Amino acid sequence: MSWSSADIPDQRGRVAVVTGANSGLGLETARQLAARGAHIVLAARNQHTARAAVASIESEVPGASLEIISVDLGVQTSVREAARRITAGHPRLDLLINNAGVMAGSEARTVDGYERQLGVDHLGHWTLTGLLLPNLLGAADPRVVTVTSMARHLGQELDKANPHLTGRYDPWRAYGQAKLANFHFALGLHRLFGSTGVRAASLVAHPGAARTNLTTATVQDSGTALTARLLDHATGTLGQSAKAGALPQLRAATDPAARSGELYAPLLVGRGRPVSRPILRRIHTDRAIDTLWEVSERETGVRIDESTLLTSGDSR
Repeated sequence: MSWSSADIPDQRGRVAVVTGANSGLGLETARQLAARGAHIVLAARNQHTARAAVASIESEVPGASLEIISVDLGVQTSVREAARRITAGHPRLDLLINNAGVMAGSEARTVDGYERQLGVDHLGHWTLTGLLLPNLLGAADPRVVTVTSMARHLGQELDKANPHLTGRYDPWRAYGQAKLANFHFALGLHRLFGSTGVRAASLVAHPGAARTNLTTATVQDSGTALTARLLDHATGTLGQSAKAGALPQLRAATDPAARSGELYAPLLVGRGRPVSRPILRRIHTDRAIDTLWEVSERETGVRIDESTLLTSGDSR
C-alpha cells in the first residue's frame, strides 16, 4: 500500500525534536510534522538557516508551533546544554528524530578530538538521546528514529582501539563507519528497550539517494571530478527530492503500524515510496552493537543501559 505525507496521523499535543531541522531532510520532516499539529523543536547549529526554516514552515503552515534550540553535535558541551534546555522546557517528549549529519569531506577532528563524521553523526546523537531519554520515556508512545544511509555498507564496525581512524582515514570509509554506527545504535536501542520492557520504540530509516544540501556540498567538496560526477548522477538521476527522501523517517516516526526495530527506506532503494525493509542480521551484529556501546560510553561519558532506563521516571 502506498504511503505519503497525507497518511501522517494527527500529531496535535505531541512534541518532536528534529536535529538538522534547518535544511534538507530535517526541514521537510519538521514541515510535515508541524502541518499535522506537532510542536517542533528545531535543533540546529546554524541559527540563520534555522530562522529561515521557521519562516519557510510558517509560510506553509500558519500557526505552526515551532522553537529553535541551538546545538552543535560536534561539540559535546553544546549537546549537553541543548539537552538541558529541551528537558527543562518539555517534561514530556514524544519523538526524537536523529537526522543531522555531515558527509565525507577531508579529515578533521571535533573539539573533543573525535573523527568529525563519527563525532557529529553518531556521538553527538548518542549523548543527546541519552540525556533526553528520561523525558521521552514519560510519553505514551515515544519513538526514537535514527537516520542512516546506504553508505553504511561501506563501513565496518568500530575498532575499539582506533574508532577515529587515526592514520587510516578515508572520507567514504569514515562516512560508512558513522552511518553504520547510526544503524547499530538504532538496533541496540531497540534491543535495550525490549530487554527492559520499557514502552518505547527505536526505528531506523534511510532516505535513498536524496538530493539535499548535504549531498550538494559533498559533490562540491569531493576533491575529484569523477567523484563529483558520480554523486551528481546518483542523486540527480537515480535519486529523489528531499521531500520524498524524508518520507521513510516520517513513516517510522508516525505510522501506527510501525514497530520498534524496523528499517524504513524507499521501495527501490534509491527512490520510491517508503516501506519497511528487511534487516539482514549478520552473525556479528550483536557483537558490533556491544562494541558501539562500549566505545560510545567511553568517549562521551554518557551511559545508556538498563539501570538508566529503569530509573527514568514512570517508563514501564
